[in-house]
Amino acid sequence: VQLQASGGGLVQAGGSLRLSCEASGRTFTDGTMGWFRQAPGKERESVAAIQWRSRHTYHADSVKGRFTISRDSAKNTVYLQMNNLKPEDTAVYYCAARSRRLIYSELGSDDYEYWGQGTLVTVSS
Repeated sequence: VQLQASGGGLVQAGGSLRLSCEASGRTFTDGTMGWFRQAPGKERESVAAIQWRSRHTYHADSVKGRFTISRDSAKNTVYLQMNNLKPEDTAVYYCAARSRRLIYSELGSDDYEYWGQGTLVTVSS
């Protein structure tokens, strides 16, 4: 299983980026895919998650109303649309996947089985 993340870059505050994560090697039809981020000196935190089959989603309070997670079954790809970016959104963003459905009490790093490489998002003020 490989998760290939892309779409990071440098953007000014208030701008937008869309991250993509394509899964290969298997599908997660009954599972969950998510996005995490890790800023320098901070722990990795969950940003958003989506249950593949039902499209039920979770968004962290810090990104609600600005970020949107979605998925495309045909492309086996999950997206993170990030609008109105702020300097505090600067981090390395990782996509992750798990075989189990979305459970709101299971949103930590340890709850995911598969990880992509990170993609750096830098928001300048």
